[in-house]
Amino acid sequence: MAQNFTVLVVDDEDALRSVLSTELISEGYTVDTAPDGDDAITILQQKTFDLVLLDIKMPRVDGFEVLRFIKQRYPTTKVIMLTGFADLKNAIESKKLGAEDFVSKPYDLVDLLTTIERVLSAE
Repeated sequence: MAQNFTVLVVDDEDALRSVLSTELISEGYTVDTAPDGDDAITILQQKTFDLVLLDIKMPRVDGFEVLRFIKQRYPTTKVIMLTGFADLKNAIESKKLGAEDFVSKPYDLVDLLTTIERVLSAE
């Protein structure tokens, strides 16, 4: 169902970023990755994405800052926030800043893929 969607995976955990991008590619998505918010912003300025999977807690530039950047400059790009720090405060903040959804780590891959498909198919 990936219909040539482009996804940017932003996470400071190398293993997680690698597993997630490999899985998304096998599902038919076109995937780029970034190890932190700084790199994510650079990549976003060079290429258009349908979806950004964005970790909240990262060194240098955190996920909330990247989310603000995306929503100001690329309002049609959808964002799903990923975090190991699942709490109501982060979920509310993510939604307030414009994220389409919020998934806590460790996540179930099937659930995450379902969330991705739902977010991408919503208009």
